[in-house]
Amino acid sequence: MVARELQGIGMTSEKTRRRLVERLREKGISESAVLEAMAETPRHLFVDEALSSRAYEDSALPIGRGQTISQPYVVALMTQAAVNGKRPEKVLEIGTGSGYQSAVLARLSDRVFTTERIGELARSARQRFHRLGLHNIYVRHCDGLAGWPSQAPFDAIVVTAGGVVPETLLDQLAEGGVMVAPEQTGGHQRLIATTRAGSGVLREDLGAVIFVPLLEGVE
Repeated sequence: MVARELQGIGMTSEKTRRRLVERLREKGISESAVLEAMAETPRHLFVDEALSSRAYEDSALPIGRGQTISQPYVVALMTQAAVNGKRPEKVLEIGTGSGYQSAVLARLSDRVFTTERIGELARSARQRFHRLGLHNIYVRHCDGLAGWPSQAPFDAIVVTAGGVVPETLLDQLAEGGVMVAPEQTGGHQRLIATTRAGSGVLREDLGAVIFVPLLEGVE
């Protein structure tokens, strides 16, 4: 049953996924391992069945509770920046959502630790990971702004909501590690890749993005 779901048919088929990957390549995603991870991850299993025919459009889609599954290009861009041509041992994700970003990262790293403030989404994501055999993803229902101190430091941190990123998260980044986050300035968000280098950091602006707000607390 799972194999059939993974394979997909029609608008969810492997052929459709490969077309998406070619679009991502044309838009500047150059890391072959990232493109392959995007091709292997069945996005149609991370959206409501009624939206499955749109799963491989390069657009964000609603997943309920006021949240979205990010545009594939943005997922690929964040993943490429976070992985940075390496295979991270430990990745922290803030904002599990549907679990799609986690699933892509899990194919490119040893372990993914992901936090989700909405209990319903955390439970659904765990079920998807189990069905897909992604046993290197660890989900915690908690306030993600605190990170996951007991597992720090992380080789990469990916924040999937826009706002002011607390120093708490940067403090959990390993030397040479990269944090990718949509930072809010005024009414705009910019996707920033921050690399810890010695006693300082290097920042790279990856462009304008639109994410749901980065909130504290749990539901």
